[in-house]
Amino acid sequence: MTSRPTLAVVMDPIADIKFAKDSTLAMLWAAAADGFDLLYFELGDLWLRDGVACGRARPLKVFKDPARWYELGEPRTVRLGDIDVILMRKDPPFDTEYIYSTYILERAEDQGAMVVNRPRGLRDMNEKVYTAWFPQCCAATLITRDMTDMHAFLGEHGKIVCKPLHGMGGRSIFVIEHGDKNANVIFETLTDYGSRFAIVQRYLPEIVTGGDSRVLLVDGEPMPFALARIPSSSDNRGNLAAGATGVGRPLTERDRFLAAQIGPRLAEQGMLFVGLDVIGDYVTEINVTSPTGIRELDKQFGIDIAAALIASIRRRLEAASAGAANRGATTT
Repeated sequence: MTSRPTLAVVMDPIADIKFAKDSTLAMLWAAAADGFDLLYFELGDLWLRDGVACGRARPLKVFKDPARWYELGEPRTVRLGDIDVILMRKDPPFDTEYIYSTYILERAEDQGAMVVNRPRGLRDMNEKVYTAWFPQCCAATLITRDMTDMHAFLGEHGKIVCKPLHGMGGRSIFVIEHGDKNANVIFETLTDYGSRFAIVQRYLPEIVTGGDSRVLLVDGEPMPFALARIPSSSDNRGNLAAGATGVGRPLTERDRFLAAQIGPRLAEQGMLFVGLDVIGDYVTEINVTSPTGIRELDKQFGIDIAAALIASIRRRLEAASAGAANRGATTT
């Protein structure tokens, strides 16, 4: 690692972000404050040539000014493996294009870059399916294509949540009660008549008063506050994009238990920034692609979650550099 390391970000167009809420921008501010030079990529700037991960990088400067929050320099071609850190902050949908990008970033990782979050984990840890690795943390859940089994699950629990496996931001989430005449069409739509997997979960009534809380993990450790997203009176969904209100709260003992069950395992796999979605006592999703919530919690509690993430990245870089130096010393 050089004396002034480089951090690159892969993200959606920076001109289109919401200045007041964007978590990636907070990460870039923190990285610049910690002495990183910044580079900017969009997905179309990445490619592989003869197995080498490359990109069309633009130097990036960021500012805490709602009228001018970024400045981009002239593009240049770089080997991604020569960059110290690459933040993968492209928002879902988690489609084939997203998957292809993780292959490019995995080659960058093989060739020397630290990628956050780790590309293999981004591919392997579907945000809804990966809860199956932690059943002790979750309410009753069924992932299936079979609409008959979905009906049986509805009959067993009386009220359920049904959603696609690839959705984000509260899209296509349905709450169904036993006897609802729309159940058939909902199951047909989400499974495409039994040809696609979907997820159904026992409805958790705590969402009405306590919301759908985002617990943020940095390198496996929970931040001290959660962002409870309270649905509007006219909606069931605890998603800010769907009109929910974000209210910060201290972590509960149950939150800390859930974080202790899940956080260390993800940190071991290179997932340094993770969001757990918690309703009542249960995790409903494990968000690894592009978790948000930093800015709301920072504003409400005077903390700096992005700085904690960058400090964790810096520690890992220094540990890797020291390990490489030690290995070099033993071979000479």
